[in-house]
Amino acid sequence: MNFKFAFLFSLFFILNSCKDENEIRIVETKKDVQRKAVIFANINKAWIFNANPINATAKASTNTWAEWRHFLGELEHKPQKTIGAFQKKSAELSKKVMLLNNTIPLEFDKPQMKARIAMLITKVRMLDLYIHLSDIPYKKVVVLIPEINKELVSMQDQMDKIVQKSKIPLEEGESDLIKMLDSTRAIPNSPQFNPNTPRVE
Repeated sequence: MNFKFAFLFSLFFILNSCKDENEIRIVETKKDVQRKAVIFANINKAWIFNANPINATAKASTNTWAEWRHFLGELEHKPQKTIGAFQKKSAELSKKVMLLNNTIPLEFDKPQMKARIAMLITKVRMLDLYIHLSDIPYKKVVVLIPEINKELVSMQDQMDKIVQKSKIPLEEGESDLIKMLDSTRAIPNSPQFNPNTPRVE
């Protein structure tokens, strides 16, 4: 009799503990779903990129610089419905932004332009990294989006400055002066021949 009572008590205890574990699991799942919903809502609200060129130079360069055009096109389309869609979009943006560095048009192939592209690449890749973490730091993602917009504006302003500067006519003799300042064209330093130097014969 004691054996049956002990068996029933332990069976009741096991079933009750399983029920408690299931309830805990259900509560944790609900919390996780709510947390993901908050993350999605915040990222979805902040995901606004300035994909339209801000000046005539940036707009004209979309005709000749295919990678720039593709990158802006990718920025223009906002993902919908899930965090997974934002993760795919950020991965695609990361690929497209890397191509900008490899295909800079000759007129923009200047150190100041390369620096701005490098900053844009860094910000977009950080966005891609953060959004792919298992526990997404959505506050960092939300902060990065306006920073990427700022880098886009800076890059387009630099494009315009380069084009405007190229339109300024050179003064007489300025092109010769530029050639003289070019260190790659300089005559290498070699020891000067001194006729008074003793020679060994």
